[in-house]
Amino acid sequence: MSKSVLVTSRSFGKVCEGPVNLLNQNGFAVDFLDYKEEEFASRIANYDALIIGAHDFSVQTMHKAKKLKIICKHGTGLDNINLEAAKSLNIRVTNAPAANSNAVADLAFGLMLDIARKISYGAKRVKEGYWERLIGTDVCFKTLGLIGFGAIAKNVAKRAQGFGMKVLAFDPYIEKAAKEYSYVELTSFEEILKQADFLSFHIPLNNKTRNLVDKEQLALMKKGSFIINTSRGGIVNEQALYQALKDGHLAGAGLDVTEKEPPSGSPLLTLDNVSVVPHIASYSKEALNKISEVCAKNVVNIFKNEPLENLIV
Repeated sequence: MSKSVLVTSRSFGKVCEGPVNLLNQNGFAVDFLDYKEEEFASRIANYDALIIGAHDFSVQTMHKAKKLKIICKHGTGLDNINLEAAKSLNIRVTNAPAANSNAVADLAFGLMLDIARKISYGAKRVKEGYWERLIGTDVCFKTLGLIGFGAIAKNVAKRAQGFGMKVLAFDPYIEKAAKEYSYVELTSFEEILKQADFLSFHIPLNNKTRNLVDKEQLALMKKGSFIINTSRGGIVNEQALYQALKDGHLAGAGLDVTEKEPPSGSPLLTLDNVSVVPHIASYSKEALNKISEVCAKNVVNIFKNEPLENLIV
């Protein structure tokens, strides 16, 4: 009897047919679902594997998934999956953290350039009929602070090196940077807040990191510094961020993520020194295909009793 896979990630297999073909060739029936909570909850019991996007997967619904053997996150962040519940139900959980590291690093650095040189704002003003000489800030030779020093942050550091930037990083799980990152100085969170011209986040959202940067932390940052967040909304308190930007303490913010997505009604959208894009950091053709491949291979491998890539629980 064939196994069945439910795909709720909108981008799985969209760039290349290879990942879907891999599942089909190994006897899996693949169903796609545009997530709606009630329909998802009513159907999940029928599936052996799930390739999930960013939508919620409640513990109550997870308990209905009696056949489910594996949840493959089509991306990196696992904040929408209750890992303890999955473990107790003997459901394996995987993600694909390295597959999109170059794509996210590109966007993080792109946001840095965008807000420093007012690129998006300037383009918007031209379309509105204005031709203004906007004064920006150089990125080259400035200090970049990285919160988290995993695969994505390492790739941001490589890009920063090309701009002659001083790179600082804080990661409580890393004592010493590898030799190839000898130009990166590991230091304390507080020291990075004080020194960084550009502060970029590369950490998961959890109970420890929610509102990691609030009013007190923003006050420690240099006047005229910038924040870039391609990790998760909620790491930076948005009300405090809005106030620091409005008051002119911070010069700008580049956000791929917000606490509420889409951020309709957010006061951040009223500020000219904020660039918000719709959670697209991992949405390059190359990254999407690689992530889809990782997910498809993990689904195949669990039923062959072969090792899983990026096994979380």
